[in-house]
Amino acid sequence: MDRIDAMKVFVAALDEGSLAGASRRTGRSAAAVSRAIAFLEAHVGVPLLYRTTRSIKLSEAGERYAVACRKVLMELEEADRQAAGERSVPRGTLTISATVFSGVEILRPVVDAFMDEYPTVNVRLHLLERAVNLVEEGMDLALRIAHLADSTLIAHHIGEVRRVVVASPRYLATHPQIAEPADLGKQQIIAMTHMGLDSWSFPPLEGSPVSRSVSFTPRLVVNNVRAVIESVVEGHGVARLLSYHVAPEIRQGRVQVLLVDDEPPPLPVHIVSPYGRLSVPKVRAFVDFALPRLRSRFIALAKDAERADKVPIPPPRGRVSAE
Repeated sequence: MDRIDAMKVFVAALDEGSLAGASRRTGRSAAAVSRAIAFLEAHVGVPLLYRTTRSIKLSEAGERYAVACRKVLMELEEADRQAAGERSVPRGTLTISATVFSGVEILRPVVDAFMDEYPTVNVRLHLLERAVNLVEEGMDLALRIAHLADSTLIAHHIGEVRRVVVASPRYLATHPQIAEPADLGKQQIIAMTHMGLDSWSFPPLEGSPVSRSVSFTPRLVVNNVRAVIESVVEGHGVARLLSYHVAPEIRQGRVQVLLVDDEPPPLPVHIVSPYGRLSVPKVRAFVDFALPRLRSRFIALAKDAERADKVPIPPPRGRVSAE
């Protein structure tokens, strides 16, 4: 059996999460997929996968071997591209990673339009709430909303997003005023797992080097952005989100941004790719197609979020005294 061919089957099994998935993706029988994995394991002399009837799990050796396989296959693809010369057109499967919300709301429409423009390119859009190692996991591109630490990635700046504290007019009319971060301790907090479960940090006061931290016990903890937005809109509490999460709700007046003068610096938004991938026609074509559209989208979202800075916050309603 050809080792490169077996590597392709191995990587397909990892991408699909099962041997049955690899069978469907590669067009081979289940028995042929199993033989390819067994061939590689016999070649390296150690188990690469632990198999169950429904899933697979990499062994420690398999994790290292998977990284090497992806690198070999990527270099072979690059060699084929160079041999084809400048006449090579975008084709094949493009793999892109993003968070769930940004992937659905921001990236998915651009991907759909790209596939209409380039019918010879297929796309695998991975929506994950975790950091993805593009090289190890075989990704071509990712949409990242964060300060970038990995200098091996090629980054294309798209825009910026703010970290905003928001509440609905209904909530603000019936709860204590929020004039400074410390006031959040008196509020009903809706916390999201990756935005601070029991405290939020704010920039230091002028003349102080120490950031301010506000601790709280959340009334509700949610791991889904859309669920947080709906609870905020319905008046159930105060949340911290990224400005693009709630830009439509801000534009419609359904939520208001609080503590604007106390916001942390904005987070940059980039499309990133591993070094060398931009020379692959399908990757280059997507970057050229997507960048102007994504930049326009984030500019529009930023304008929507900025409108809230000029909207006065209604004072809380006083309670009727029994005296």
